Amino acid sequence: MAAIGVHLGATCACAAVYKVRAGGDGRADVVANDAGDRVTPAVVAFSESEEVVGLAAKQSRIRNISNTVVKVKQILGRSSGDPQAKKYIAESKCSIIEKNGKLQYEIDNKLINPEDVAKLIFSKMKETAQSALGSDVNDVVVTVPFDFGENQKNALGEAAAAAGFNVMRLIHEPSAALLAYGIGQDSPTGKSNVLVYKLGGTSLSITVIEVNSGIYRVLATNTDDSIGGVCFTEALAQHLASEFQRSCKHDIRGNPRAMMKLMNSADIAKHSLSTLGSANCFVDSLYDGLDFDCNVSRARFELICSSLFSKCVEAIKKLLQQVGFTADDINKVVLCGGSARIPKLQQLIKDIFPTVELLNSIPPDEVIPIGAAIEAGILLGKENTLLEEDALIECSAKDILLKGVDESGADKFTVLFPSGTPLPARRQHTLHAPGNISSVCLELYESLGKSPMNEEEKFAQIVLQDLDKKEDGLHDILTVLTMKRDGSLHVTCTDQDTGKCEIITIEVAS
Repeated sequence: MAAIGVHLGATCACAAVYKVRAGGDGRADVVANDAGDRVTPAVVAFSESEEVVGLAAKQSRIRNISNTVVKVKQILGRSSGDPQAKKYIAESKCSIIEKNGKLQYEIDNKLINPEDVAKLIFSKMKETAQSALGSDVNDVVVTVPFDFGENQKNALGEAAAAAGFNVMRLIHEPSAALLAYGIGQDSPTGKSNVLVYKLGGTSLSITVIEVNSGIYRVLATNTDDSIGGVCFTEALAQHLASEFQRSCKHDIRGNPRAMMKLMNSADIAKHSLSTLGSANCFVDSLYDGLDFDCNVSRARFELICSSLFSKCVEAIKKLLQQVGFTADDINKVVLCGGSARIPKLQQLIKDIFPTVELLNSIPPDEVIPIGAAIEAGILLGKENTLLEEDALIECSAKDILLKGVDESGADKFTVLFPSGTPLPARRQHTLHAPGNISSVCLELYESLGKSPMNEEEKFAQIVLQDLDKKEDGLHDILTVLTMKRDGSLHVTCTDQDTGKCEIITIEVAS
């Protein structure tokens, strides 16, 4: 038997498979696509006759930019009022409109849902994994960022299911990273603190996890969407543009087509500089028939990106301060995300944690899908897997708040599940509402510590109607919330005087 783990990132996707070897033990490995690459660009190009996914779509984007979708993960499950969606729409080269309350791409006079784009990428991952396994295996565990809300989780899970996957579970990316290295299992009775450092294509996520007797608990997490691997590529591309201007006397920074060619060349050079001391950047007919040829040393690249490196390491110090830790309180650091391959960044992290074990033996861009595949093996009941199923405790990604009214009738917010609450969890809350009203509406919000007053952050509401009015006294409304391990939420509201009750369940795709 076998199962699959898939990580769909903003810029790349990767699939790993779990299978039983001849000796009977299980192992998870990343599999290569039809181009021989272990990581596939999360890019989809549309034409009148076909959809192209992966490297070919990325390479053709220069001449098909308005019909090529990139970074679809950033818009999955989001509404037009979401700040992340607004930023994505402003930067997108594809036309995006809102219809029937949903954001859609407008390509060749056709409307395409973001979920359908993600479905095509998942289909590519399924094809890649099944080709490596030689069988039609559909069982999968899909990774999600820790800060994904319920709508985003649903959209991701539904896209995977639409691609033909049997989605056994959605697993948070930091948890998958720990599973990849078997952390907490080599000494199941010990206690340690692990920092998961993920520098992906468009964001930096850092998470501190307490591992206690094989149980994972998130202590603090932070995501910075202003920095990612693309920022390093852009910085190098700007340097190359300056070199072209110096040698050819043409400033191409205002030419989108020429800059996209430079971005492609800079991206290739950036990857090469993770293993080589220098890289060649050559672009045929970059501008006005002129070719561009330039060598960039690793030292030059590090100098160009010095401010970005500083930002990447300062984020670690801020998170440690947030959780009340020093570097000595961290026992291990796990690197994941493609840009965590950069040697300079690894050295700077080592400088912060000179005595801490830095785990980078698995290529950083393969860590998360491998962890997902291991979780898939667990769910298949593989007795020889090193981990027990209950070793992984998911946590609530965001604060879950209940909005009600106080005795004066004013809005009142109560945090019931703080971010990082181990799941499953149960909370009970009694709301005292004015006795002169006949109905009470309780609204549930999710927040990352920001003000929850934004309507976009409300994800459910429950209404108790036909309450007996009181001239004196208050309505006592007992609310019981149970959040399961998969993030689904069961809510019961009961009027203590009359026993009237309303129940809702908010499901997630898993």
